[in-house]
Amino acid sequence: LVSQKLRNRDPNMDVFLMDVIWPAEFASAGWALPLDRWFSPAEQKRFLPAPVLANTYRGRIYGVPLFIDAGMLYYRKDLLEKYDLPAPRTWPELAGQAKAILAREGDPHLTGFSAQFKQYEGLVCNMLEYILGNGGALWEEAQLQSALDGPKSKEAVRFVRDQVIGAIAHRGVLAYQESESLALFAQGRAIFHRNWPYAWTVSNDPAVSKVAGRIGVAPLPAFAGHGSVSTLGGWQVAISRFTRQPELAWKFVSFLTAGETQKRLALFMGRAPTRTQLYEDPEILRKNPQFKFQLEIFMQAVPRPRTPVYAPLSNIMQRYFSSAIAVSDSNIDQLAALAARDMNRVLDLLRTAAAQ
Repeated sequence: LVSQKLRNRDPNMDVFLMDVIWPAEFASAGWALPLDRWFSPAEQKRFLPAPVLANTYRGRIYGVPLFIDAGMLYYRKDLLEKYDLPAPRTWPELAGQAKAILAREGDPHLTGFSAQFKQYEGLVCNMLEYILGNGGALWEEAQLQSALDGPKSKEAVRFVRDQVIGAIAHRGVLAYQESESLALFAQGRAIFHRNWPYAWTVSNDPAVSKVAGRIGVAPLPAFAGHGSVSTLGGWQVAISRFTRQPELAWKFVSFLTAGETQKRLALFMGRAPTRTQLYEDPEILRKNPQFKFQLEIFMQAVPRPRTPVYAPLSNIMQRYFSSAIAVSDSNIDQLAALAARDMNRVLDLLRTAAAQ
């Protein structure tokens, strides 16, 4: 509906919400109004850096972050403590811990890991964390060239296929989005779980969770020699380029993203603020103590590549990742080469536009 109104240059829609992957597309299409005259660099520094970066395209800013999401690792704190295990820092360590706990628990209903591996945008978010956490990349922004066929990227995909799917996670995760994967964890049937910040509240609600009070959260693991990577999520507030009242629209954006409004979103909806100072607010931390340790994760969150052609690129990656990890003997080299070829055809559009 938002895209339709913007395509039609509807002046009756002044302000709208953007997903974190939309700013480059909406800016390139001429739909979003640049906010630089109001949202100064000094004001931007009051916000977490990753969402500000995600709203920036070609040196201009097109949205004000409203709340932040980032991928994080949830785990059965009681089970790790039972076997004197620390939260895993690498993916191989996580796989090893999961196998050891499963062997010692002997529970046929318990699985090692739950995440989002269905063919949809969430699969890209999950796989980005493995690939970048191994020193790989989805594509090289400077060269506008796919990196899916790079050795580090393929190595990460191969790990998911061989060491996660059908190994520590049952094959049902290939059909899981956020809700299904969280339900498995909340029912006490998974040791480790990757999800967004909201999963903390759900998992600790005794009305819906069998593991309330027995979970921990940590940065996602990486591979040896590399740091943790969390995919950035969240929503931003933007102004339509076709508004007849840009100053009034900005006043509304400013109100929606003000500290007091974000505080209310944190207190009553559990949404993680994008204003850094709110992570020191005693009232917010009393209601949401998890924000204190989640801040580290938010600070290292990574936006998906900022490009106006993200949608077709995501579709290519979704098909590739799904094919690569779903079949135990998939030819990852061949699949990666084909996906890279298709991505480069899309990226050629940007190279051609830049040359003109």
